[in-house]
Amino acid sequence: MNDAAAPSYRQLTAFFIPLALQAASQSLTYPLVAMVATHGPGGTLNLAGVAQSNVVMFLVGAVGAGLVTSGMVFGKSRLGFSRFFAVNNLMATTAALVQAVICIPPVGHAVFGALLGLPSSIEGPARQAFPLTILLNFLFFARTPYEVLLFNNGASGRACTATFARIGLTLALAPLFVWAGLVGPRWAVICQAIPVGVEVAVAWYYSRRFASVFAQVEENVPRRRAIIWFNLPLSLGGFLMTLSGLLLGAVIARSNQPERMLPAYYLAIGLANPMAYAATRLQNVVLYFPPRSGEDNLTLRFALRAGAIVSFIPLVFILPGLSHWYYVSLQRLPPTDLSLVCVSALLLVAYPFTSGLRAYREGLAALTRRTSTILAGNIAFIASLAIAAPTCLALKVAGNMIGPVAVIISNLAGLGALVLLQSLPESPGPVEVIDVEGERG
Repeated sequence: MNDAAAPSYRQLTAFFIPLALQAASQSLTYPLVAMVATHGPGGTLNLAGVAQSNVVMFLVGAVGAGLVTSGMVFGKSRLGFSRFFAVNNLMATTAALVQAVICIPPVGHAVFGALLGLPSSIEGPARQAFPLTILLNFLFFARTPYEVLLFNNGASGRACTATFARIGLTLALAPLFVWAGLVGPRWAVICQAIPVGVEVAVAWYYSRRFASVFAQVEENVPRRRAIIWFNLPLSLGGFLMTLSGLLLGAVIARSNQPERMLPAYYLAIGLANPMAYAATRLQNVVLYFPPRSGEDNLTLRFALRAGAIVSFIPLVFILPGLSHWYYVSLQRLPPTDLSLVCVSALLLVAYPFTSGLRAYREGLAALTRRTSTILAGNIAFIASLAIAAPTCLALKVAGNMIGPVAVIISNLAGLGALVLLQSLPESPGPVEVIDVEGERG
């Protein structure tokens, strides 16, 4: 956003809503394909297994966390985007190789059985699904450069359209898979991957016009190595944030009645996560509409309102009648466990709101290229989680309540760390290595 005039709420909303819808719909595909998993032998245990498989996939994929941010910062010229594209491909290949290693049976058992402490009834489905997530994760990486082109050119609506193609196809495929008897952990991942492939294709189609025209001239373009160093704190932070899902799963798995508590928590977080992910797109809003001065809090006010709105949307699914249809009839949750899911959903109401505020602060840090500040916030998050979750377990808090309590406390801790560090004077950073003419590095 190069205009000197302050953006209006209408402009902020027009840019944010497609991003929020895109993020929410991306996450909503997981509850949709859950029916493919739960209709196989094992029922909701398959859902818990696929969820843990996805968590490990995203943990490995965290090597590329922050690539969209890096692309929005450095990919505004032809040479800058070319180097960003090369870094993205490097990260994708690295993630695929690590996932392949985890597919080796002894390594897989060490990760899912020993490290995560999953009971065999959940470890089995998780290890069945995991090899197929290699392709799924690679498709997520393949989508990133096209999203960067769209975001940097204000075309968030077109990025949203690509994701709507994904969600629409998932809506059609999930019941079709169930009807055809293609159910269980493996088919659930296949049902995820096919629509993501279509999303990549649509995003590529829409971004073609921007790939040939760049608004900025090629000056002070960082080398690939510099982009990697910028992205490294974001990757480490993404790793820690994804690790939080593993940590919570491992703690809940050690609570009383884990085979009831884990599915209840995952069903509730399955609807809260899309809203929290939507709220994190406030970071993109900050990057496209940066504050004009230190006193400009327009984007902050917008973030507060947007975060509050998305926080209450998941509560619709605990309304009488609708909750029974979605959780019991559609997701095959035992009726006796419906109250467990509703309690988790109520506690998670503050999760999207605090996620949005943390994303807003991360956007401010990214604008000044202080990615180490973002990493510090992530460290505060995971440290708080590592204390809060085991403390809840020691206090005999019910397993379905441990996750919501821990993530909200951790979000507040991460937000506090970001506010504190950004209030301190900025120390001189390392000299950025640039290479305008050459392609080395």
